Amino acid sequence: MIKRKITQYLLEMARHFPVITILGPRQSGKTTLARALFQNYTYVNLELKDARDVAINDPKAFFELYKPPVIIDEVQRVPELLSAIQVLADASAEKGRFILTGSHQPKLHEGISQSLAGRTGILKLLPFSIEELADAGISLSRDEYIFNGFMPRLYDENIPPTMLYPAYFETYVERDVRQMINVSNQHAFETFLKLLAGRIGQVVNLSDLAGDIGISSTTLSSWLSVLEASYIVFRLPCYFKNFGKRLTKAPKIFFTDVGLAASLLGIERISQVARDPLLGGLFENLVVLEALKARYNAGKQQPDLYYFRVQGRNEVDLIIDVNRQLIPVEIKAGMTFDPSFANELRKFMDIATDCINPTVLYSGDTTATIHGVKFDSFRNTAKLFETSNIQV
Repeated sequence: MIKRKITQYLLEMARHFPVITILGPRQSGKTTLARALFQNYTYVNLELKDARDVAINDPKAFFELYKPPVIIDEVQRVPELLSAIQVLADASAEKGRFILTGSHQPKLHEGISQSLAGRTGILKLLPFSIEELADAGISLSRDEYIFNGFMPRLYDENIPPTMLYPAYFETYVERDVRQMINVSNQHAFETFLKLLAGRIGQVVNLSDLAGDIGISSTTLSSWLSVLEASYIVFRLPCYFKNFGKRLTKAPKIFFTDVGLAASLLGIERISQVARDPLLGGLFENLVVLEALKARYNAGKQQPDLYYFRVQGRNEVDLIIDVNRQLIPVEIKAGMTFDPSFANELRKFMDIATDCINPTVLYSGDTTATIHGVKFDSFRNTAKLFETSNIQV
């Protein structure tokens, strides 16, 4: 089993909270991690109809069958169970008795907020990071990371990405969306996802997409919210504090696994990646998600990640807000070192007084600092937080 960076934080939380909730996309390793760390716990999966029926109809009987301490998998299938967990948690001073895993769907979010407020520690687990793979002795090229993605089953079971991602889309993405909202036009929904993949690294205008698909922007907004709640996509908002009204306010959309985005774009071989016109966007997706994983693995609920854009003047791919200090990051897919990669960063540094550690992350291996800007490999994205000497 590849060791997860979030492990120590999870164990620490289990010493302080009666309930631990691990959220994240399907197949990101939540169950594997929970069962590896809490091996003596009772285990139940609410995907199983018999267990789910008991949980819905008789929560008391459910906890007679599955006595705490217990791991409850896919708890979003029965959010009503959270009230019973609240009662049991309040009846004992013992910590770490309930380990819950699930996708952060609206009903689950509501149940956690109402029933488990103050009683649960919440962690978010995304697929493997570059750092986790490196610790396991796995080092890939830029194009291999993009093509393969980071889903644990790819590395644990050697499933080809051309087999895993289409099945993942049909089995989990479409099904989960259908459970939450009524998608009457499956073709339009699939087209929407492919168009989102085609706009990675760009500001997404839902009104424009609505015209392309023939679906109202209101419906697309609903679909996007569900995709975000299920951890299929991540919205990167624009940083606009103290910079006036000329800023773009719409978010950029990234996929929580770049391999799924590559699959939706029809990339079927590693050799296609370098030639794909969307290489820059896919690489940006890769790096932004590495930053997001670093934040979540440190236990942060709010990642404080942004992009910056002043129309017609300046754009920075990634802004990391750490204790009100900004780390601006420019992301370049090129493998050849080029000082001009820092041009946009320098414009930003002229207007941002609270800017520290400006960095260019690119595909090459040369590390250098030129006029206050560090050039580094994308493989070191997580180290941005270490070199800032600020606790993430």
